[in-house]
Amino acid sequence: MRFMIIVKANAKTESDNNKPDQAVLDAMAVYHEDLVRAGVLLDANGLQPSSKGWRIRYTAGCPHIVDGPFTETKELVAGYTMIQVRNREEAMEWTRRFPCPHGEFADGEIEVRQVYELEDIVPDGSMERFRRLVADTH
Repeated sequence: MRFMIIVKANAKTESDNNKPDQAVLDAMAVYHEDLVRAGVLLDANGLQPSSKGWRIRYTAGCPHIVDGPFTETKELVAGYTMIQVRNREEAMEWTRRFPCPHGEFADGEIEVRQVYELEDIVPDGSMERFRRLVADTH
């Protein structure tokens, strides 16, 4: 089972002058080293501020580009960690250990979402194409 640990953005992570706190970086390094030692880390990264990104908004099926920044920071993602574990309980145990992403005494929030596996989706022709693509990339 794969789970994505999503670090929610705040005003600091959305700032162009966001210098990460060394204590946060150290805590994250230790946490991610533990994930590696356990063999459950798939990927992890921080994201640049939304001012450097864009969205594609679909209106009546037509795509339109909307440049950042985006004002509602509580809806933005500042980073993520992707893990693969045996079950939901193991994922919960790892996420309980996740360091406070914005500093030891700062407010912050992470969200955890299970990733759909191809087996979770009713098989059809399109799913078979995805299975072949996934198999070809591994």
